[in-house]
Amino acid sequence: MAGDLAPAALVTGGASGIGLAIVERLVADGFAVVATDVAAEIGSRAAARAGARFVPADLTEPGACERVVQEAVAGGRLDALVCCAGYQHIDALPDFPADRWRHMLELMLTAPFLLTKHAWPHLTASDRGRIVHVGSAHSLTASPFKAAYVSAKHGLVGLARTTALEGGRHGVTCNVVAPAYTRTPLVSAQVADQARTRGISEAEVEEQVFLSGVAIKRMLEPADVAGLVSYLVSREAWGVTGTVHSIDLGWTAR
Repeated sequence: MAGDLAPAALVTGGASGIGLAIVERLVADGFAVVATDVAAEIGSRAAARAGARFVPADLTEPGACERVVQEAVAGGRLDALVCCAGYQHIDALPDFPADRWRHMLELMLTAPFLLTKHAWPHLTASDRGRIVHVGSAHSLTASPFKAAYVSAKHGLVGLARTTALEGGRHGVTCNVVAPAYTRTPLVSAQVADQARTRGISEAEVEEQVFLSGVAIKRMLEPADVAGLVSYLVSREAWGVTGTVHSIDLGWTAR
């Protein structure tokens, strides 16, 4: 791999929230970043502001994961893959539609597998191959009405551990970052909706609903998660692999 090229990273779900914060942080760390997201217009503008290149894609479509990886390696190398694309839905059993189940698993578990598969030759050719899956506190615990989401986030742990075992001899590491509720646009909208429904302030919703089960009563910011990802894709993290890194305010300490 050419040593004079900047390290390169591919970040999925990079249009907003945690994904965008990771894009911004890795650019600041000196990576040449390719961001991808289904939100083409928003993602293109956000990537341009961050100094990254943007590739629009729906990762559940056939061939999309391979195409995105090919776009990412157009600069000559790929050193880090960060899988952050995903969403939440109320999925109460047994009423959750099967097509929605399939879509969530395809986006949040199958796509990371396919991205890893297609990125593998490039990551193993790198002298610093890194894979990070952005999971959730729900990678380690469960909540009612989140069957597909919890299943996908748990599945990422198995995928990461297997990848770590297969990648070790190539110097490729793979880890999961597991944050609690983070102040993304999606979560902020949920807070506002619940404040209107319950007739209380947004601060009270955060404290009484989102932060009720955690030790530190403060919402995470996307940059907090990005900082942990920054470490895991660094050279210094060469010995950290096959692990789940909780940044969950003490949620899973019980």
